[in-house]
Amino acid sequence: MDDGPEYDSDAEYWITAKDEREARQKAEKKYPGKTFTLERDPDCLDTWFSSGLWPFSTLGWPNETRDFAKLYPTSMLETGWDILFFWVARMIMFGLKTTGKVPFTEVYCHSLVRDSEGRKMSKSLGNVIDPVDIMEGITLEALNEKLKVGNLAPKEVERATKWQKSAFADGIDECGADALRFSLVNYTTGGGDIAFDVKVMRSWRNFCNKIYQATKFVLGNLPEEFQPRAQAGKTGKESLPERWILHKMNAATKSVNEALDKREFSRATQALHQYWLYELCDVYIENSKSIIKDGNEEEKRSAIDTLYTSLETALTLMHPFMPFLTEELWQRLPRRPEDKTKSIVIAEFPQYSAELEDPESERIYDLVLGCSKGIRSLLQELGVKESGAAFILPLTDSAHATAKAETVSIRSLAGKALSTLTVLSPSSSPPKNTSVYPVDSSVAVLLQLPDGLKASKVSDKVKGKLEKSGEAVARQEKAIKIIGGEAGKEVKEREEARLKDLEMERKLFGECLERLGELKL
Repeated sequence: MDDGPEYDSDAEYWITAKDEREARQKAEKKYPGKTFTLERDPDCLDTWFSSGLWPFSTLGWPNETRDFAKLYPTSMLETGWDILFFWVARMIMFGLKTTGKVPFTEVYCHSLVRDSEGRKMSKSLGNVIDPVDIMEGITLEALNEKLKVGNLAPKEVERATKWQKSAFADGIDECGADALRFSLVNYTTGGGDIAFDVKVMRSWRNFCNKIYQATKFVLGNLPEEFQPRAQAGKTGKESLPERWILHKMNAATKSVNEALDKREFSRATQALHQYWLYELCDVYIENSKSIIKDGNEEEKRSAIDTLYTSLETALTLMHPFMPFLTEELWQRLPRRPEDKTKSIVIAEFPQYSAELEDPESERIYDLVLGCSKGIRSLLQELGVKESGAAFILPLTDSAHATAKAETVSIRSLAGKALSTLTVLSPSSSPPKNTSVYPVDSSVAVLLQLPDGLKASKVSDKVKGKLEKSGEAVARQEKAIKIIGGEAGKEVKEREEARLKDLEMERKLFGECLERLGELKL
């Protein structure tokens, strides 16, 4: 109004109209005889209306720009399920109305992050976690100070401070961006909620360190002028452990690609974690140490080539989830001949290869892993810290052949407390002063009782195992009767094989108890 103060903030002096002509008519009717000036509000759209225009307004629309022609419509929108109606639906409606096209072909709804108590993260609750604080670390005191900077009421500050003390008693350790990203993706389960826990974040930081240490080991064992083979396939001369890790690498590659195609990102991270930690690090790298140290030149070269291939693939598969760590480590790898790729970002993503599929190696190597696991278990159970004497008792000719051929692998995976490992024949009688670990119906491992350990003490443990084994046999027999003729052939064979393993386990525990009983006498 020309004869009054500024009224911009007073809703009484605002006029809503389709255009300036209609606005003037309404104003003249509302303020007859008054002199006024009309000014159009430059920003009259609410949050969700303006956000609904985002897919095309950011590309120069309504002008036919190059960006609009190239980038609209896009492929995927990633968002939270809680704003499907407020934002996603509006973008689709506005896109169809103004351009005649849906702005995206796919919507991926991520999970909602909640605190460790399951509450939605909210500024009013003071439980919002700054991602930078996870990446760089922060003390509890600094977290408390952040609460005072905001506009929380004193009572809310007190309540939030108390929560921070219980959730982050020691502050938040520096975890890095990759651990944070991998943790959140690993949490994701089809749009469900994420209960954020800093302890989980620390475990993924440790996993990042495991990846670094594994890469450091491989690089440290490459010959000075090492150049990998031109192709990552098999040579036909691979040992059983090499065949096994290449098979597992191929299985992980298949699982990751399938999970990514189906947008099951959590399943992809689980497959990667399984391969990196439990197959590459815990098994193959440990297995390769003895070959690199004591093998002949051909064995060493083959083991190193396989190490390189399994690591190169592992880093590339991991890259979408841990871009910084994998780029840094990948840059340190020697490149294959003719490979001019400058960054892992543009490296070819691993694909499943039928050539590397080798279920037979997995079946055979499971015996190696079972034996080494059994030895480690007995060493721990009997408190043997050094000079352990173990025996492998094959119960079939094929198990005997595998155990003889893979003795070095079994020893390398059994732990430093093992001193001697003897492979018995299927017809051999077990040494009397030994405890037993049944692997399956084809093989068992035995460990000599250390000096000073009473046989009666071991007998009590074996007796308990025998009782549990007998109960397991009874349950399995009952289960087989229940499924009867309704189950398919594959299910029946699997359940009968399980019963066979349990019966052998019961038999071996019983024989062990008899041997220990003779020692007591």
